[in-house]
Amino acid sequence: MSTQISAASDTDRKIAPLPRNLGLALIVIAAAQLMVVLDATIVNIALPSIQRALQFSATDLEWVINAYALTFGGLLLLGGRAGDLFGRRRMFVVGIAVFTLGSLAGGFATSATWLIVARAAQGIGAAIVAPAALSLIADTFSEGPDRNRALGVYGAVAGAGGAAGLLLGGLLTSFATWRWVLFVNVPIGILLATVAPRVLAPSKGRDGRLDLPGALTATGGMVLLVYGLSRAATHGWTDTMTLTALGLASVLLLVFVAIESRSRHALMPFSIFTRRNRDGAYVLSLVIGVAVFGVFFFLTQFVQNVLGFSPLVAGVAFLPLTAAIIITAQIVARLVGRFGPRLFITIGPLSVAAGLFWLSQINDHTTYLGGLLGPMLLIAVGMGNIFVPLTLMAVSGATPAESGLASALLNVGQQIGGSIGIALLGTIAATTTRNQLAIVQPTHAVVNHALAAGYGTGFLTAAGIALLGFVIAVTVFRGTRRSRTAEVPEETAA
Repeated sequence: MSTQISAASDTDRKIAPLPRNLGLALIVIAAAQLMVVLDATIVNIALPSIQRALQFSATDLEWVINAYALTFGGLLLLGGRAGDLFGRRRMFVVGIAVFTLGSLAGGFATSATWLIVARAAQGIGAAIVAPAALSLIADTFSEGPDRNRALGVYGAVAGAGGAAGLLLGGLLTSFATWRWVLFVNVPIGILLATVAPRVLAPSKGRDGRLDLPGALTATGGMVLLVYGLSRAATHGWTDTMTLTALGLASVLLLVFVAIESRSRHALMPFSIFTRRNRDGAYVLSLVIGVAVFGVFFFLTQFVQNVLGFSPLVAGVAFLPLTAAIIITAQIVARLVGRFGPRLFITIGPLSVAAGLFWLSQINDHTTYLGGLLGPMLLIAVGMGNIFVPLTLMAVSGATPAESGLASALLNVGQQIGGSIGIALLGTIAATTTRNQLAIVQPTHAVVNHALAAGYGTGFLTAAGIALLGFVIAVTVFRGTRRSRTAEVPEETAA
């Protein structure tokens, strides 16, 4: 990895030395990232309970998910740049505070509108926290084995958090109430906001000002893009509102690019895209997001709708996947300094593709142990191989003034990729199921067979997308060399 970010960071540390307790600093960063990732899925299993308690209509219920996804995905670029300009530790604490207040408000919600607004506030906080968390790893941990291990923890949390959210959501909904899927964030958020200033490395704000026209067009374009993709998942690609949202998103994002090409204080300076490996990391983040996010979406439906698992058992079913991601990411973090990131970032998509192809063979007679556990573990190993080197390459060569933006762009790829994946794969699966049911008399067994066929088609499509990720890894990423002193892979010049 380029030492540019380390050299500049070390200059800052002459003024602000590293914190003494690096272990506690890592716990704070990882816990914050886990909260952000968990809340993308933790409410999923609680949705039926929420609908009954707050009298949500079937069409409005999706906004419990979309309000979080829209503000999170839409404000990521702005959140990352704010950390660069105003100081990442400061913005990290601000983001945690906003997220915690949103969680508290959501837990006390007495109406559908109240809950949706609270979920949007959570998304705003998450958009500030996520890029700051990754940037703080570069600020807090010296380049070399320490940073690699920290990124291993970060990668494990980023990869396993979605599955862990399903488990925790099932536990809280079954043994407490749906409100605790939101209340659980409050004590954790208060603790993190209190401890963070004491254990995280301070970072100075940078000269410059916020690019307001760029911020408005980028945020508007991203929000409309995520909304259009989310609506496509439920209303189809030919829906008028879907097409309008995607069209307006395209216009705003094109205007954003035009503004950034001329702005002296660009929200997204194009210099961020001058390194081949980093650009490849952003593309691969998007592609893997498309392929993998559908796994959680389809599997949670399959184990409940076809296998008949309760919400709690469905959450427990994802424990092996969560554990495998965490273990693999830790192993990769210890080996990446020796072998470089390219080996692992190539193995990962291939393993994910193999697991998804295996899953595509499911039918209505598939059992959890016989047909789901094996491919889930294969996918988990692939994800564990991807996240650490992907993160290393994404922040490689970024100066401290750019690391927040570099981190935000990685998160943008994952968010947009996930939205595309759920919309695209959901449409393909639903079309297959609908076609099968159109020619037969629907019975319980027939419906289960049609649902399994739809999920299988979705998994097969996802396997092809993951293979595209493998091709990108092989053809785009260049070889790396290690620093003799830091034992960290160094990116070759683009």
